[in-house]
Amino acid sequence: MKLAASILMLTLAGLSTASLAADAGSAAIAAVGQINGIALACQQPAIVSRARNAVQTSAPKTRANGEAFEAATNAAYLEQGKGAPCPDAATLAGRLGDAEKQLQDAFPTSR
Repeated sequence: MKLAASILMLTLAGLSTASLAADAGSAAIAAVGQINGIALACQQPAIVSRARNAVQTSAPKTRANGEAFEAATNAAYLEQGKGAPCPDAATLAGRLGDAEKQLQDAFPTSR
């Protein structure tokens, strides 16, 4: 009985760790998607290309990851279209650098 309880506890701990990793990955993809949406709305094609490339090369190619990136991109694009001032390219590039690091930390084996 103790063995079964121990196995159950280890299994649940493993699921929790996987869930935290998935949450970190989703948050990282959303961060890059948000920057992508702002860059699209602010006509910063170099940032758009870099953001898309970061997701394609760092995150696993799954439908869920693609949808999360697109959803974050669309939301940020629409929000930017409500009249928010566009950040300059250097600011966006800096934010993207931070988001790329977050993405690489979330998906270290995908590289």
